[in-house]
Amino acid sequence: MLPTLLLIAALLLQGAEPGRSTYESYCVRCHGADGRGGEMGPAIAPRLPAQNDQQLAAFIRSGRPERGMPPSPVGDAGMAALIKYLRTIERREDPKPLPRVTLNTTAGVRIDGHVLAEGLDDLQVRTDDGRVRLLRRAGESVREVTSTADWPTYNGDPRGNRYTTATEIDASTVSRLGMTWMFTVPGAGVLQVTPVVVGGIMYVASINECFALDAGSGRQIWRYQRQRTKDMSIGGSANRGVAVAGDRVFMQTDNAHLIALDRFTGALLWDTELADWRKNYSSSSAPLPAGTLIISGVAGGEHGANGFVAAHDQATGKEVWRFWTVPKRGEPGSETWQGKDIDHGGAPTWFTGSYDPDLDTIYWPTGNPSKEYNGDDRQGDNLYTDSILALDRATGRLQWYYQFTPHDLWDWDATETSVLVDAEWQGQRRPLLLHANRNGFFYVFDRRDGTRLLTTPFVTRLTWASGVGADGRPVRLPNQQPTKEGTTVCPSQDGATNWYSPSFDPSSGLYFVQTFEKCSVYVKSDGGDWQSGKSYLGGSQRTADDPVPQRVLKAIDIRTGGIRWALPQPGPAHSWGGTLATATGLVFAGAEDGSLIAVDGATGTLRWRFPTNQNWKASPMTYTFDGHQFIAVAAGPTIVAFSLRDR
Repeated sequence: MLPTLLLIAALLLQGAEPGRSTYESYCVRCHGADGRGGEMGPAIAPRLPAQNDQQLAAFIRSGRPERGMPPSPVGDAGMAALIKYLRTIERREDPKPLPRVTLNTTAGVRIDGHVLAEGLDDLQVRTDDGRVRLLRRAGESVREVTSTADWPTYNGDPRGNRYTTATEIDASTVSRLGMTWMFTVPGAGVLQVTPVVVGGIMYVASINECFALDAGSGRQIWRYQRQRTKDMSIGGSANRGVAVAGDRVFMQTDNAHLIALDRFTGALLWDTELADWRKNYSSSSAPLPAGTLIISGVAGGEHGANGFVAAHDQATGKEVWRFWTVPKRGEPGSETWQGKDIDHGGAPTWFTGSYDPDLDTIYWPTGNPSKEYNGDDRQGDNLYTDSILALDRATGRLQWYYQFTPHDLWDWDATETSVLVDAEWQGQRRPLLLHANRNGFFYVFDRRDGTRLLTTPFVTRLTWASGVGADGRPVRLPNQQPTKEGTTVCPSQDGATNWYSPSFDPSSGLYFVQTFEKCSVYVKSDGGDWQSGKSYLGGSQRTADDPVPQRVLKAIDIRTGGIRWALPQPGPAHSWGGTLATATGLVFAGAEDGSLIAVDGATGTLRWRFPTNQNWKASPMTYTFDGHQFIAVAAGPTIVAFSLRDR
C-alpha cells in the first residue's frame, strides 16, 4: 500500500513541476516554498481550498496592489500549471485539540475546561457547560472577571440613546484616560461597527464575520467567517454591528441574510434569507432585539430594491411579520407613486431602529426613493420613503408615521437614530422621540401618537425649505430641484447629519449631534430602466466648493430647538463619527481631525483628546468591566479601548 501511495504522490508532483517553476518566479519570495507565509506575505496554503481555479486565476492576474501584491502576467498555459502546483501545497487546517486545564479561583472555586486563548495576565476558558469564563492570573490561582454594565445592542439601549450612568470617568479623571488595548480586524479596511458587550465578551462585526473578544484585554476568543458573496457588484460594503439577546448573537450578511450565532462558540444556529441579493438587496446594519423577536431591514435604495422591515423569531429564525415600505400597486399609499418607479421605489430600511418596551412599539427609519435625483417617474409624496414608522412589535401593524422629506430629490434618508426619552414638556412628563434629520431640521414628537411638538433648523446652510408648516409638510423654496446643468442645494447629499450616533443627557435636556455645514451640486439625468446589478440613481451629485464645508459638533436644547453651543472642527468635513453622552456631563465624539475627544456637555469646552489619525466611520460606546469603566470605538480597522491609567 505504501509504495502505491508514494507512486501517486510522485506522479502528482511530476505533473506539477512546470507550475513549481512559475510559483518560484512569482510567489515564493512572499508566501514561502510551502505556501505557509514568509517575511513579506501571508500564508496561502490554508486559503487555497476556498477558491476555485477560475477565482484563483483572476486573483493572481489582478493582484492586490493596495496590499502590496502586484498583478502577475501569467499566460493561460502557465496559469494552468501554476494552479495545478498550488493544489499540491494547499491544506485544510484541522482544528487542533484545545488544552484542558483545572484551575482554582481566588474565591475557592474549581474550574475545569479547555483553554481558548491566553496571555501573560489573562486566559479564556470554555467550561464543560459550554460557557466561557474570563480569568486573570493571581499567583497560582486565577480571578474570574466579567462586565457589570453591558452594551448589548447597537446603541446600548434599545431606545436609541447613547448615554451611560457610569461615573468613573468624569471631568476630574478624564485626563488619565488612556488606551488599554487594541484589536485590529484583518483586512477590514475602515470599520463602521459599534462593539457590543455582554457578560464580559465583546462582539465586533465586519462584513460576513464576527469576532468575540475578552472585553478587558481584547484577546480573541472565537471568530465566525463566511465568504463574501461572489459576483455581488453593488451593496454589501459595510457591517455596522451585531445584537445579543440571551445566548445568541444576531447579525446580517452582505447578501441580505439574517443569522444567529452561539455567543460562546460562534457556531451558526440558523440562517434566514431576507431577500434575493440578485434583485439588488443587501444588508449593512445591526439587527434590533425586541421581546422574543429580532427586527431587521435591508439596503438597496440606490439600486431600486423596495424596502421592508421584518421580524423573526429569535429561537428559530422564522419570519413573524413583514412591513413593506413601498406599497404594492392598489394598496393604500400607492396613490403617492404616479409612474413606473413604484416597482423599484427604494425606501430602504438598512439602519437600526429603536424600541420602546413600555409601549411595545418599534420605531424604524426609512431611506430615500430610488432614482433619487430624478422624480419624473414617481410623481407624488412617495410613501413611505424618508419616514419614521411606528410599528406594533407583535404584529408589524403601522400605528403612525411621519415623512420628513416628501418626494425627495436629494437623497436625504431618514436613517438617523431616533432617540426615545421621557422628559418634561411644557409642564408635563411626556414620552418623546428626538430626531435630527438629514434634511436640516430637528424634530420632537410625542412617540405615542406621532404628534409633532417642535421643528426647527439646526444648521445654517439650508436652502431647500423655509420651514415646516402646521400641516407637517416642508415649505419648499423655488429652484432647488436637480437640473441637467446642476443645482446647488444645502444641505449636501451627506445631509445636515447622518447615521452616526447622536446622544441625549436627561439632566441637562441637551441633545448632542455631529453636523455638516456643506452643500451639493445636484445633476439630473435620465437614468434609464432598472437593471439587476446596477445602480438606479437618475443623476449625480458632488460637494460644492463654496461655501467651504465644515464639521460642527452641536448641543441642541430639545425644548426650544436652540443651539446651546457649537464646536467647529478644522478639516475637509469628511468624517462620520458620532457621540456618547455620560452622567458625569462629558460627551465623547469622533472629531474631524481623527481624534476621539471628550468635551464638557454644558459648554463644549474640550477636556481630553486621543489622536487616532483615522477618518471616523463609527461612534463610541462604553461598558464597565472588572469594576472599571471603558470607552471603546472603531478607528480605521482597529477597535481601541480606553480606561483610566494608574487606577
